[in-house]
Amino acid sequence: MANLTTQKLKQNLFYNCIHEFSWGFGIAFHSTYAVIPLFLKKLGAPDAVIISIAGLFGILLAFPMLFSAALGRNIRNIKKAVIISHTTVLPPILIVGFIFAFFAPTGPSAWVYYYVCFIFYSLALGVIIPIWTGFLSHVFPRKNRGNYLGISFAFNSIGGFIGGILVKILLNSSIPFPNNFGWGFIILGSSITVGILVFLLFNIDNKSANTPHKTITDFWNDTKSIIKTHRNFRYYLFSRIFITAHFPAMSLYAVYTQDLFSFDISEAGVFTILQVIAFGFGSVFAGKIGDRWGHKTAITLSFSGYLLAIIFTVFASSMYHVYAIFLFLGLGQGGFMPSAMNMVYEFAETRDSKIYMALIDTFLAPFILLMIVMASLLNPMIGTRNLFIVLGALVFVGLLLLTFWVKEPRRRPHLTNG
Repeated sequence: MANLTTQKLKQNLFYNCIHEFSWGFGIAFHSTYAVIPLFLKKLGAPDAVIISIAGLFGILLAFPMLFSAALGRNIRNIKKAVIISHTTVLPPILIVGFIFAFFAPTGPSAWVYYYVCFIFYSLALGVIIPIWTGFLSHVFPRKNRGNYLGISFAFNSIGGFIGGILVKILLNSSIPFPNNFGWGFIILGSSITVGILVFLLFNIDNKSANTPHKTITDFWNDTKSIIKTHRNFRYYLFSRIFITAHFPAMSLYAVYTQDLFSFDISEAGVFTILQVIAFGFGSVFAGKIGDRWGHKTAITLSFSGYLLAIIFTVFASSMYHVYAIFLFLGLGQGGFMPSAMNMVYEFAETRDSKIYMALIDTFLAPFILLMIVMASLLNPMIGTRNLFIVLGALVFVGLLLLTFWVKEPRRRPHLTNG
């Protein structure tokens, strides 16, 4: 990255902050932990559908990732690739926005319109992520990438904070349901468009021009080699299996606590505000911790936030506890973003980071599905509170494995003999 001067890196940070702000602002109208579960509940969607939403998002993200990584194996113009890939997310979110803003379908099957578009939206994000991961490796230096990403994701939370205020205003306005949610989705699509256009301004290093051509056979051989020989990476994947239990928990926070305290649906805006404030602190903190003490330490602290959110749910007795749930969820999600990205870069070292990113999500997808199915079956049998206890226990096991079994990647470089 010698051809990127300090001035160009500062410019990249500024552009990435604008990009993340735009996405954070838009996603406030489509949060899978607050807005969407309450939206589906009011539309009359079955409980199993509501429970599935966050986990299905993770599964669908994973589905096209290896394909996207393979397709992008020989990218020469990374800026063009990241722009084209990002545009795939716009049609489904704008279509669902148009449907609910102007046609306002209701009735027992109205949720299906949203669910179909949500599937295509999530698949599109799965195409984006490996290419975006490769893009970030071209715009920020490895030695302090955690700090750069932490600051960028903090601006994601600032955008989300402003968006969360507007979500509450929108849901409290005279615009009827479900038109109000439809307009929120249109705002999301418009905000994403701004974030995509910012990519045109980035300064890019010249690594992609020097990357040797890789055939599909080379790509699959590299993928199999990583799985077979990178033992510490396998330990990391195994620990993450248990932590996937937070996906069904995340879909249930708002719905479960609304049943307990009967709060207005506009509280989704407050939850978003609290989550994004904590997200900002978590992302900056995790970036600095990761650069100084290791990104495994940072991601362990991040997942601890998920566990604390579940604990507050189990013992919730007032709205203060509900607000604490979304604060700790935000800390966990904010810390996860820079630390998880940097774990990928540190595991990959000089190899293709897109493969590592794709492998993580592809490997975890069936276990996310397992957690969703398990939660859907257990919920009517043992009750939602006891389900949270089971999910919390699984996350705790994953944290123990991550803490004591997985080594800091930067301190244990990948050796071909494992």
